[in-house]
Amino acid sequence: MTRRQAITGAAMLGTAAAILPPAQAQSGGAIKAAGLQLYTVRDAFQKDPVATLERVAKIGYGEVEYGGAGYDRLDPVMLRKTQDRLGIIASSMHVPYQQIIDQPTEVIARGRALGVSLIVIPYADVPMRTRDGWRMLVAGLNRFGAQAKRAGIQLAYHNHAFEFTEKHDGRSLFDLLVAEREPELVKIELDLFWTIAAGENPDAIIDRLAGDIVAYHVKDRTRDGVMVSVGAGVVDFAAIFARNAAAGVRHLFVENDFAALPYQPDAFASVEFSFNTMKRLGFAGG
Repeated sequence: MTRRQAITGAAMLGTAAAILPPAQAQSGGAIKAAGLQLYTVRDAFQKDPVATLERVAKIGYGEVEYGGAGYDRLDPVMLRKTQDRLGIIASSMHVPYQQIIDQPTEVIARGRALGVSLIVIPYADVPMRTRDGWRMLVAGLNRFGAQAKRAGIQLAYHNHAFEFTEKHDGRSLFDLLVAEREPELVKIELDLFWTIAAGENPDAIIDRLAGDIVAYHVKDRTRDGVMVSVGAGVVDFAAIFARNAAAGVRHLFVENDFAALPYQPDAFASVEFSFNTMKRLGFAGG
C-alpha cells in the first residue's frame, strides 16, 4: 500500500461522491454473475489492493463486495478507477456498525465514490447483544438506513450464527431484528454458511422474508460443519438459487472466511474453485 493510495479525507470523499454516482449494479432483473467478498483475499488485498483486484478480474469475477483489509483507508477514487479499468463493479461494502453511527456522512460519501448500491453491517459486538443494546442497534440501523436511502443506497444487516442462537425472552436476536427494523430501510444479507450452522433452514427464511433478502454470502460446508470452497461441500446451492426471485436476492457474493494464510497456501485457489462452481451453476456473466 503506497502513501498515495492511503490518502483519504472528507474533501476528497465529497468530490468523489459528486462526480462518481452509485453504479447500482444488478439493481433489478435476473442475477447474471457471482461476485466476490474481498475479505476472502484480505491478506493479498492489504499488501497490494490493485494487484488483488486485477487477479480477481482475471479469474472472471465482475462484481466485488469490499470488506476489511483496510479498504476504507484507501483513496476511493483510485479504487473506482481501478474497478472501471478492469470492468469490475463494487456493488456493496461492509461497514462496522460504529462507523455508521459516528461517521454517517463520510460512509455514504465513500459508498458513492466506490459506486455501491448496498451498505452492509457485518457484525454486532458482544456488548450490543443485550436486550437494550440490541434495541439501540436496530434503532441505529433504521436511522442510518433512512439517510442512506436518500443517497440512493440500501442498507442491510449480515448475520452470523449468534443472531439465531442468542435469545431474549424466547425470541432470537434475528427475530427481534426482523420485528423492529423498518423493512424498507434495513434488508438482510443472508450468510448461508452461518445460517445453516445455526440450525436454520434457508427455505424457511426465504418464505418468511420474501423480497427482503437482498444478497447471499455463498459459503459451502462439509457434513461436519467445516467451511470449504463453494462446490466442495454439501450445500445445495442450485435449490437455493432457484428461489432468488422470491427471496429478492440481487447479489451472490462468494466468500471463504478461512481461505487465507495460514489456513491455505493460496487464497486464490479457493476463489477460483468457487468461481468455477458458480459458472457451472450459471452465474458467470455473459
